[in-house]
Amino acid sequence: MKVRRCGETALLVETEDVLGWYSALTARPLPGVVDLVPAARTVLVRYESTVDFERLVARLSEVTPASAAVTGESVAIPVQYDGEDLAEVAAASGLSADEVVSVHSGAEYTVAFTGFAPGFGYLTGLDERLRLPRRETPRTRVPAGAVAVAGEYTGVYPRPSPGGWHLLGHTTAPLWDPSREPPALLVPGTKVRFEPVSSLPSPQPRTPPADAPGAIEIVHCGPLGTVQDAGRPGYASLGVGHSGFADPESATLANRLVGNLPSAACLELSFGATLRFLAQARVVVTGATCVLARDSRAEAMNAPFDVTAGETLTIGPASVGLRTYVAVRGGLAVAPTLGSRSTDVLAGLGPDTLSPGMTLPVGDAVDGPPPAVEVAPVRSQSAEDLEIHVQPGPRDDWFTDDALSQLFGSRYEVTAESNRVGVRLSGPALSRCRDGELPSEGMVAGSVQIPPSGQPIVFLADHPVTGGYPVIAVVCAADLARMAQARPGQGVRFTRSGRQRRSAARSPRGT
Repeated sequence: MKVRRCGETALLVETEDVLGWYSALTARPLPGVVDLVPAARTVLVRYESTVDFERLVARLSEVTPASAAVTGESVAIPVQYDGEDLAEVAAASGLSADEVVSVHSGAEYTVAFTGFAPGFGYLTGLDERLRLPRRETPRTRVPAGAVAVAGEYTGVYPRPSPGGWHLLGHTTAPLWDPSREPPALLVPGTKVRFEPVSSLPSPQPRTPPADAPGAIEIVHCGPLGTVQDAGRPGYASLGVGHSGFADPESATLANRLVGNLPSAACLELSFGATLRFLAQARVVVTGATCVLARDSRAEAMNAPFDVTAGETLTIGPASVGLRTYVAVRGGLAVAPTLGSRSTDVLAGLGPDTLSPGMTLPVGDAVDGPPPAVEVAPVRSQSAEDLEIHVQPGPRDDWFTDDALSQLFGSRYEVTAESNRVGVRLSGPALSRCRDGELPSEGMVAGSVQIPPSGQPIVFLADHPVTGGYPVIAVVCAADLARMAQARPGQGVRFTRSGRQRRSAARSPRGT
């Protein structure tokens, strides 16, 4: 067992017994650990900022992996083997289509880990004859329920999504249901068998929970507007990311200024919106600098004000920064999913993105009377190049020395392809010193992932739970909000954090 530091509040345990470690850490949680992500060859351990890294490593050295690592029940999934790629898989494997079905359905599989999408399990135990590389050109849309193979894994797509696996068939089994406990049918350790059938029952539609009566109407919205709160921690092992505020500093300030709980749901807007209030409300706008108008009257940012029923609030496009937050006293009371009202744009969880005609209810998530503040002093957003502090690793040893020098000595520019999943940068390409693919492993917000193009991607709130490209560094928590406010065309320069000079895998004493 080896340990790699993964930013300020996470580490990777490298092990050949992922399920044993995951089962042991789940059965007896270590103090301060908030989430676990089992993956192909690692377990990501996320912990509170108050936890000492060295002390946690020492505790990990005392953990004995569980000998019986099964954490879920046996599951049989009916499959209609009519996939688009069945004939191609048969040709590539030297089998007939019927033999492919027989081989695939004749094995028992184990869910090694989840990721990619909520409820998507990576199942091991695939016959070597069916192990094919991913498609050279991924599909832009794979239907929900598709049963597929790629590499050493087989799996089932819980929802429509892009994908590069080979499709063998489909199922209508409910892989993911947020109203169920647990919401995922497949969890790490579950044993799975696929049963060939000639037909499948129609899927049962789910009735989404009803929201309370609306108090705010969306008249107009910029490129992306969402409802966000403090996120949904604790579900990473099911393939569900944390999500939540992209800029927690601005969102928390907004909630404080109207007397809300810090975690209350508010609006996160990219380049403005127009809101019509159907009831009286106490409102504040924070984050990216923009012009505010309540009907024809100008209002100030970072300063609470009252809106009466029938009035319209226009939030102009940001002139500096990217994301603006609108908090209403009481918080937004849209129906929660897994304990959070956040919209996760990658996973498709939570309320829909904002669109004209949508109405939003207001709740009672208050934390006492509003503070007596006219205008809150805040750190101004910057249009200049950003200096972003990072800790190297966990996979900086996948890159050449020149690549590390380039990372810390070059200017990168934010591209227009950036979103809540990640900030895509353009600049000098970073070269690897290793060939091959990195087995999928857990990701954290702030991870600086380097795809084959060599162009960095800095993951934000809606980042994937697992990823297969190496992470050269992780942005320090103090700079993550600034990264989330970086707008297209803005420059970024990375600087080593003074707390850590070099990442390295280490073996705790006695392991």
